[in-house]
Amino acid sequence: MSWSEADIPDQTGRTVLITGANSGLGLRSARVLAGMGARVLLGCRSAERGRAAVALVGRRAELVELDLADLASVRKAAADVRERTGDKLDVLMNNAGVMGTPFRHTTDGFELQFGTNHLGHAVLTWLLMPALRDGRVVAVSSIAARGGGFSLADPNFTRRQYSPAAGYNQSKLANLVFTAELDRRSRSAGLGLVSVAAHPGMSDSDLVANAARLRGFPRAAKVLGWAVKIGCQSVEDGALPQLYAATAPDVRGGEYFGPRWAFEMWGAPTRIPMRAAAADPANGRALWELTASLTGITPDPA
Repeated sequence: MSWSEADIPDQTGRTVLITGANSGLGLRSARVLAGMGARVLLGCRSAERGRAAVALVGRRAELVELDLADLASVRKAAADVRERTGDKLDVLMNNAGVMGTPFRHTTDGFELQFGTNHLGHAVLTWLLMPALRDGRVVAVSSIAARGGGFSLADPNFTRRQYSPAAGYNQSKLANLVFTAELDRRSRSAGLGLVSVAAHPGMSDSDLVANAARLRGFPRAAKVLGWAVKIGCQSVEDGALPQLYAATAPDVRGGEYFGPRWAFEMWGAPTRIPMRAAAADPANGRALWELTASLTGITPDPA
């Protein structure tokens, strides 16, 4: 597959919500889709940074205040989006994320990475289902989903030892498990919704530097920031898999996209195998039910 931004179809008349759209892959995706004619809603935790991003994206951009680590904020944002769009959302790009954080909790008491990267996005997706019946949901995962640490019995590390890497790996694998299960349930319900996932490979983003900063290493954050810029592909290239997943006409539910070369680290977007743990329906059912139990949301794709 040889594909670039130039291959994106005209997006005029389409509405897209991108979480974490004030920087990195989310901001790049917003700028590209707005440039192709889409109305782009920027889901941002910081209103100040969100307004700055809106100014960069241009007149087709709108700010939606959204803190995925606070389910009250997620509920408010979902209601806001449904009202603004008249229950017609073409694409939900679940792009936001935190990585490698110290052991911390969300507002609702969940481990921060699992609570933000998976639970916050799952609740947002469920609450937006009335607007997404014929839309597309794109989960932005990571090559870290290959790693260990996934535990449905103890997702919040209340009994097992926590490590930042294990927490991140678990949250990114959860993104894939949820993607596959949403696809199965949407098909079963006869919906036109397309649930897919993508990852950017080794891409220049703020995640690595932010992780060092959160762990109290400001000097390391600067060094890591430079290292990422030197050793990783650009944000423009890193955003291509999620842009393909969001816009390409041949995308089918349950598919997964990532870079073509060097063990999915660099290159043009291509279809890649869904991780075995994510494709397992038993894992999908268990995570779906666990997510509903933890968040108090009753999901109903129909």
